[in-house]
Amino acid sequence: MNQKQLLVGACALAAVAASVFLLPSSGEDTVRSSPAEGSAMVEIQMPVIDGNAAIGQRIFENACAACHGSDAVGSEGAGPPLIHVIYEPSHHSDESFQRAVAMGVRSHHWQFGDMPPVEGLTRGDVAMVVAYIREIQRANGIN
Repeated sequence: MNQKQLLVGACALAAVAASVFLLPSSGEDTVRSSPAEGSAMVEIQMPVIDGNAAIGQRIFENACAACHGSDAVGSEGAGPPLIHVIYEPSHHSDESFQRAVAMGVRSHHWQFGDMPPVEGLTRGDVAMVVAYIREIQRANGIN
């Protein structure tokens, strides 16, 4: 074996060794799992909430947070975040929230299934909830 063949063999061996150490394996360390069910779907900056939005926050936490998450950040496996560009006022008006609560809504942006009507909330209650959601949206650049 001449020096050239020896050098080519050594380079090939070095390339194989490098690939073993540098490329990810197909084992458990490369498995990526979905977010845990119930975990927040978005990160937000939470503003100071007062006035009608504070009333809406209390209503939201009692009537909506089970699906839409605390502070409307969504909940994996339950419901979408309302602090999301999809729900900006130019795409989902305040009235669309009123109708969703009163009549329910078919799934159309997310894969959570249909939203049922929410019993026991008045239009005034929903207006307070919308004030709360819009306040958080504005604080997060969703206008």
